[in-house]
Amino acid sequence: MPISDCEVRDPRVRRTRQLLQAALLDLMQTKGFDEISVHDITDAATINRATFYDHYTDKFALLDATIAGGFHLMLHERNVHFDGTCPTAARAIILAACDYLTQSHNSSDCNRQHAFEPLIDAAIVNAIRRVLAEGMKNRGDAPPFLSPEMVSATVSWAIYGAVKQWFYTPSHPPAEEVVPDILQLVMPILQKALSAEPHLA
Repeated sequence: MPISDCEVRDPRVRRTRQLLQAALLDLMQTKGFDEISVHDITDAATINRATFYDHYTDKFALLDATIAGGFHLMLHERNVHFDGTCPTAARAIILAACDYLTQSHNSSDCNRQHAFEPLIDAAIVNAIRRVLAEGMKNRGDAPPFLSPEMVSATVSWAIYGAVKQWFYTPSHPPAEEVVPDILQLVMPILQKALSAEPHLA
């Protein structure tokens, strides 16, 4: 499983990134993402701007890393490991996506962040994609003519699209009830990708 940004080996780097990510999350409780500057983040984290740019190119990279870190931490706490085929692991990833989306909306001012929802969506999709791609790359029997990146990108968008549709459906059922339906949609893609014949033009 890919490690999150906060799980790097160097403890100083890890601590700095944790401080920056925590500062961003705290600021997003009271400000829209567009209102938050790098200066605001570094002030809140008590870190200078040069150090910020040693770790992230801009606040958008920090947002992506923050979301990915939170999602990977959730998977780590649930002991989820994906090898490219296991329905149980895929089910856990889908459930984590449901829970993460719910938690992120409950813990921030959604009205303030609405304009930047596409950025948050993309960051969650990227977090799911990294987990899937890493699992597929670790398989020794995956067909060499298929790109794990393409398959994982396809499946991650399918998972998140379905999860988001579930989340915004009024009076939606509990996540545990919708996960089997989403799993039924995405497992055939994974299984087909890992057993496909090369395409001949």
